Amino acid sequence: MKSFLYGLLAARLLAAPGTALAQNTAAQHQAPTSYPVQGRVIEKSNGRGLPGVTVLVKGTTVGVSTSHDGTYSISIPKGAGTLVFSAIGFTTQEVKLTGQSTVNIALVSDAKVLSEVVVTGGLTGRARGVSVRGKHRHEQAAPTIVGYSASGLSTAPYYSPKPEPGAGETYARVQENGFQQVAKEPLSTFSIDVDAASYSNVRRFLQQGQLPPADAVRVEEMLNYFQYDYPQPATSAPEPFRVITEQAQCPWNPAHQIVQVALQARQVATEKLPPANLVFLVDVSGSMQGDDRLGLVQQSLRLLTKELRPQDKVALVVYAGAAGTVLPPTAGSERATILQAIDNLSAGGSTAGGAGLRLAYQVARQHFNKEGNNRVILCTDGDFNVGEQSDDAMERLIVQERESGVFLTVLGVGQGNYQDKKMELLADKGNGNYAYLDNLDEARRVLVQQFGGTLFTLAKDVKLQVEFNPQRVREYRLVGYENRLLATGDFNNDRKDAGELGAGHTVTALYEVVPVGAPGAVDALKYQPTKPTTAAPESAELLTVKFRYKEPQGQTSRVLTVPLAGAAQPIAEASENLRFAAAVAQFGMLLRQSDYRGTATYEATTRLAEGARRFDPDGYRAELVRLVKLAEGLRPEAYGAR
Repeated sequence: MKSFLYGLLAARLLAAPGTALAQNTAAQHQAPTSYPVQGRVIEKSNGRGLPGVTVLVKGTTVGVSTSHDGTYSISIPKGAGTLVFSAIGFTTQEVKLTGQSTVNIALVSDAKVLSEVVVTGGLTGRARGVSVRGKHRHEQAAPTIVGYSASGLSTAPYYSPKPEPGAGETYARVQENGFQQVAKEPLSTFSIDVDAASYSNVRRFLQQGQLPPADAVRVEEMLNYFQYDYPQPATSAPEPFRVITEQAQCPWNPAHQIVQVALQARQVATEKLPPANLVFLVDVSGSMQGDDRLGLVQQSLRLLTKELRPQDKVALVVYAGAAGTVLPPTAGSERATILQAIDNLSAGGSTAGGAGLRLAYQVARQHFNKEGNNRVILCTDGDFNVGEQSDDAMERLIVQERESGVFLTVLGVGQGNYQDKKMELLADKGNGNYAYLDNLDEARRVLVQQFGGTLFTLAKDVKLQVEFNPQRVREYRLVGYENRLLATGDFNNDRKDAGELGAGHTVTALYEVVPVGAPGAVDALKYQPTKPTTAAPESAELLTVKFRYKEPQGQTSRVLTVPLAGAAQPIAEASENLRFAAAVAQFGMLLRQSDYRGTATYEATTRLAEGARRFDPDGYRAELVRLVKLAEGLRPEAYGAR
């Protein structure tokens, strides 16, 4: 029976190379069916390039999104008459096509756009009067979010009716960190987290006119989505990363201080990275049907394939009701073969995720490269319904497989049935990282721009332990990292799993600190015998940070210790890195309606982020500012909701 299933699977997924070659040869003699158009989209009020603008050929599904500086390039089908430029918060514009090769456009802000968003259920909003063309325009099908089109071009997410948040998607419960008294808990211990899935998922909700569920907002993943202008490690440094610490006045509670603890991993040129042994593990079950699911996965893997070097090897494993290998390990120089296998994928059937993971790890182990990077890249919506399904069963499976030395990257896609909880678990327990692909631009960021960081590990099991000086700190609170907390004794336990740091990655953590002498969350006790705490001078150490990490294939950890001393400066005088990180944290707390958000407002968050945009190489900080403004307009109180 297994042989029969495998035969069916292989027959469906592998096309005849000769037929494909003949078709391609014939196509070369046909007249061109499209022509290129390029240009730039700017904001009319200030002349800045607008990233993420949807450029769509009217009446088709052919479209792209503008890049970080507002530029775009699109292939126009012959006979197309109009280009449509649209972005949330701006008036949509149409341009008639007359064969021109360049179309530049300036979009005008439109306050009416947000007034067309209505709030339902107290937490979610849905856009009115927005239509999306489906594949069959004569049908009145419900529009869906689009991150990939049949033309092979990216399109930005559109508004679409969705069920109430949580109706079909699962998120792990986040119990927000509270304040700890230094007298009782002087140590704070946690694992690093370089995942960034939460931010792109939050962006998807907001761009669809909805506030995200509180548990979909993980502040640490929002912080670590962005690039920071941290200095590189010294060439002679034995550690593969540099430690950066800073303190300033807390923007959402001026009586408190904010402390930034950050890591900057060493940048490694692509040509100097070790050879890769990659296994693409693709979910081709029925739930993966759609341009924003399997279609987007195929486009994403095509982008990654073009980054491969001759010394890299790729295998392709798929799973639906059963699992099978449809491409054995193939050298990166054989791109046509790899791309053909990717193009032949199609979706249908149930989802045996456990069987797929086992087979992918088996293939990776069989071709393990002791001097290279061995990794499984799982592409799925996480909707496993055959074999291992419970979180405990999946955790046992992935913990067992990680002992092989094979790392894991999880790429999530889709919506409605999206299983964020399961995919976060897989990445956390499987020596891996996790990204959510809401469109092709995000795939390009993760798999092309951050190729080294996503796929090549410099240090594993990276843990932090912060010891606070009771003469300077009364209480502290770690902002985010709730699912990365470790017991105090775990820091010195080399068998305790922790996060991985990739080439060029940055990690940022923030502490809200109550200084000695300031009112805290808990009043001083009346009857307990305590020695009065005398505040130390500001020149004294505030805290000491210890870092523990292992080499990618090492078993014994190393320790690095860094103290932080001096006075906290006003937030306006803090570095741009700290100010922007504080703005992101504020945004996350506002979205979560955090009990610890203090005086934070969307308006204040916008000002703080706007003033920290000098370093913005890809335009993502500018995007954050627009999302903050969009979220402010989606609040229930913005519409008089009771």
